[in-house]
Amino acid sequence: MTETILISIIDGQGGGIGKQLVEKLASGLPKGKNIIIRALGTNALATNAMLKAGADDGATGENAIVFNAGKSHIIAGVMPIVMPHSILGEVTPRMAEAIGASDALKVLIPLPRCNTRIAVPGTASLGQCIDQAVEIIKEYIENQIP
Repeated sequence: MTETILISIIDGQGGGIGKQLVEKLASGLPKGKNIIIRALGTNALATNAMLKAGADDGATGENAIVFNAGKSHIIAGVMPIVMPHSILGEVTPRMAEAIGASDALKVLIPLPRCNTRIAVPGTASLGQCIDQAVEIIKEYIENQIP
């Protein structure tokens, strides 16, 4: 029996970026594979947006994120999810530490508002970064599930 791959999408505020990730993953991942897309919101609005977009299940708040970070095979979200006090203070130090310490593959999308830049040549739109995140996740799953 193939192990179930748990993809945790973490988002805050209105959950718009997480919603886009969930929509693209739900429609783009191979069917018939043991994959769970879990919506983890820093608030109920974010979790609800991701659930409406097609996440398999979801949970809200610090404890849910800390608990699930250690169970996840893949964690995806904006880069600030690994930075304490980011997303207008919604990411607690416990959340950032649990996400950073997780053995999961972390797929982080740069967000200009977080005042942190990734030193790579060129610039990409938010949509292009989301598309690239989906491709990284798909490639990981293809290599994990025969």
